[in-house]
Amino acid sequence: MAKYGRILLKLSGEVLAGGGGFGIDQECLHRLAAEVAEVAKKNVQIGLVVGGGNFFRGVSAAAKNMDRVAADHMGMLATVINAIALQDALEQQGVPTRVMTAIAMPSVVEPYIRRRAIRHLEKGRIVIFGGGTSNPYFSTDTAATLRGLEIHADVVAKATSVDGVYDKDPRKHTDAVRYESITFQEVLARQLGVMDASAVAMCRDNRLPICVFNLRQPGNIMRMAMGEPVGTLIVA
Repeated sequence: MAKYGRILLKLSGEVLAGGGGFGIDQECLHRLAAEVAEVAKKNVQIGLVVGGGNFFRGVSAAAKNMDRVAADHMGMLATVINAIALQDALEQQGVPTRVMTAIAMPSVVEPYIRRRAIRHLEKGRIVIFGGGTSNPYFSTDTAATLRGLEIHADVVAKATSVDGVYDKDPRKHTDAVRYESITFQEVLARQLGVMDASAVAMCRDNRLPICVFNLRQPGNIMRMAMGEPVGTLIVA
């Protein structure tokens, strides 16, 4: 039986690009959709927030000479592209899915309405939240935390390319130590950079746990949903 009845799953856009680093790798997309669909079929309600870094990121080198607000708006639109791609892949797995965006584009996707999103989840549909928060200067980490709180998720699950939270960057330091569990306050005080400080603080203030785990390990989404010790759990 699943430990969490309702999950907000945060994915980076880069994971959809696979090894290419840009665009959408169909093999990665469908592998990811199959894993998410498997969890949904265990009667776990899933909300998804996906980044847009595989197309455009507001703080990237490509946006260096751009107005920050314009660049962030481009990044938000990139998340909608990924959300529609994920919706198509999930529905090929037989799971009804809805895309809702904070930026109104009713001829393409549904506008984000909190009560409607919760109703979709209660009916067994996966809901993908695109368009960030619709405001510049806010990352998709913050958008994921906000949506997780609004839909009353049991956990924010951040799927990354590393297997948890470390005391230092494991890609640069071979002696880095991974935490199995850590408090919000420690993450903020040590500036561990697992998520934006604003996102961590929102979860701390509302006692919403964060699970950080490695998406590249097949089956980890299911293990996380079942409550197995994968990655790092950040708690109050």
